[in-house]
Amino acid sequence: MEGAIVMGLGSSLFEAAEFENGRLLNANFARYRVPRINQTPPIEVEICGATENPSTGAGEPGIVPIAPAICNALFDLTGKRVRELPLQRSL
Repeated sequence: MEGAIVMGLGSSLFEAAEFENGRLLNANFARYRVPRINQTPPIEVEICGATENPSTGAGEPGIVPIAPAICNALFDLTGKRVRELPLQRSL
């Protein structure tokens, strides 16, 4: 779940394929920006559910709500709606 949250932060904030004149500019990880662990906030995860039906996985659902949560936080802070990812382009 923590990895999914960090992945959601990266894709929401700055992960993007960059092109110029039809050529991919960031074709390797040296130029493709992903979040580093020292750039992430502290994350606390609490998974709850029915004890009679134990979870078989909970990683991927953590990715989905990150972008809307960040967009709503930005709206609360600035009053501006951002509707395009990555958000860094709009900041």
